[in-house]
This record gives sequence, structure tokens and C-alpha cells, in this order.
Amino acid sequence: MDQQHIRILETVRELALDMGIENVTIDNICQASGITKEEFYGFFKNDADLVEQVLKFERDNFSYIFDKNDFEGINAIKILLTVSKEISVKFKDVNPFVTVALKQRYPEIYQDHFDQRIEYIYEKIKINLQKGISQGIYRHDLSIELIARLYISRLIDIHNPDLFPPERFSFSTLFEVMFDNFIRGIANKKGMEYYEANKPILEFNPAV
Repeated sequence: MDQQHIRILETVRELALDMGIENVTIDNICQASGITKEEFYGFFKNDADLVEQVLKFERDNFSYIFDKNDFEGINAIKILLTVSKEISVKFKDVNPFVTVALKQRYPEIYQDHFDQRIEYIYEKIKINLQKGISQGIYRHDLSIELIARLYISRLIDIHNPDLFPPERFSFSTLFEVMFDNFIRGIANKKGMEYYEANKPILEFNPAV
């Protein structure tokens, strides 16, 4: 994917967050990206293809967090701290109303995106739980599948605008509280000592 293609996808994301997805048009995408309609259709077949590519771009940005870090032999809690900090930065301006609009306008495309993202996170959490138990910093009596599923359910909940209205709760705040509760529920004494000593590096968006 070339830089112009990436810039257009980033522009679409910014427009959707600023204007609402229902107000984003090909004309304002082209204007904001500095391209012609002919160039636009060189990248995207139609609006559905555009949505699919934007959502794939979101998934790729998420998986890149794991791909760029070498976590071999690293403390499982440190891995969660590192990944969570990057998630907070990359997705701090997530607007749940965009998600709701996508689900309404492109239900099949969004469901496929959702299923792929959830499966990816679920597998990563299971690996982390196994690592933490083997390193002696997570409780040995944890049910890996159950805890991983509970993590996923909490992640879904914090994106629910009915439960957490975005005008009252920022993504950074919700994610920080969820993350802290998650660690406290799985870490043993040794793990908690490490967490308390190292959590200042997390620094979830302090201005929120």
C-alpha cells in the first residue's frame, strides 16, 4: 500500500470522526485528500469497498502494535502495559457513534471486521495469560478461556455508548479503568508488585 493510499484512508477516518460517517462523501474525501474522483476510483470500487479497506486499515494498525515489538521472553505484564499504552494513543479519539453508524449502514462488512478483530484479540490474550502463568506472575488457578472471554466482553462494553456515553467517558479513561481491573484480577502477589512498580510507564492520556 503506497503513501497516497494510506493518506486517503487516514483522511476518511478523520472525516468520519469529525463529521459523522453519514456526512462523509466522495467529494469531501477527494477535497480533503487533494485527489480527483478518477484517482479515488483507482483505489476504491465503491463506498462499500472503501469501508472494507478503512476497517482493514484499522485492524492492521492494531496488529502492527504486536508485530513491531519483540515480546520474546518479556514479562507478560510488561507486554500488556506496552500494548495498552499504544492502544490508548492510537485509538484515544475513537467515537462509538461511528461504530453504531457502520453497523447500521454496512452490517455484513462491519460484522466481518468485528469478528476478525475479536478473534485476534482473544488469541493474543490467551497467549499472554499462558505466558503470565508460566512466569509465575499470574494466578495459577485461572481459567484461560474464561478470562480471555471476560476481557473481550469488557472491551465490547466500553465501546457501547448506551452504557458509557462518550460525552461523559473518554475511551482513554474507560480503557485505563478496564485494564487496571483486569490486571488486579489475574495477577498474584509477585505480579502485583511488578505492576505497581511499572504502571507509571503506562501514562494513559493524562489530559482526559
